[in-house]
Amino acid sequence: MARYTGPKSKIARKFGEAIFGDDKSFEKKNYPPGQHGNNRRRGKKSEYAIQLMEKQKAKYTYGILERQFRNLFAQANRSKGVTGEVLLQLCESRLDNVVYRMGIAPSRRAARQLVSHRHITVNGELVNIPSYSLNAGDVVGVREKSKSLQAIEDSLSNSSSVYEWISWNADKKEGTFVAVPERLQIPENIKEQLIVELYSK
Repeated sequence: MARYTGPKSKIARKFGEAIFGDDKSFEKKNYPPGQHGNNRRRGKKSEYAIQLMEKQKAKYTYGILERQFRNLFAQANRSKGVTGEVLLQLCESRLDNVVYRMGIAPSRRAARQLVSHRHITVNGELVNIPSYSLNAGDVVGVREKSKSLQAIEDSLSNSSSVYEWISWNADKKEGTFVAVPERLQIPENIKEQLIVELYSK
């Protein structure tokens, strides 16, 4: 399945924030890309354009393609909770995202690769599907043969993020997805209500 593999800084500049993490290039040019990117007199965006931009930001942030994202929205819409909040919770419950949150990989793109290359286990079983949806209590770990991988060692040593809904055992190189996070616990700067309004038209 196709994935965006182009320049990350260009996308970050489009949204006006470093959605892929620390980005020195974005810090130098934190205005939209293109010939007129630094022109302060850019036209006012329509309501639809603002909603579309927010959806695109969420898709790029979590590395999800349109069809998958639309399916997640449909699933969230069928749920009993607040649709926008449930949508973000479904994104956060993806295996590739949790691998990234645990610090096993430095980015979601790298986490997706680790999962696809069969380096990650869920409850002791190998899982190579990045979009695999975790349930509260699931244990995510690094496969025994992969625990000495330099990329994983480096990522874990550089990781300092702590999330209330995730516990981590450094000795075993495994963590528990303790609970689905509440909206306030999700750090991403996404206005999910705009996405709901876009899909509800």
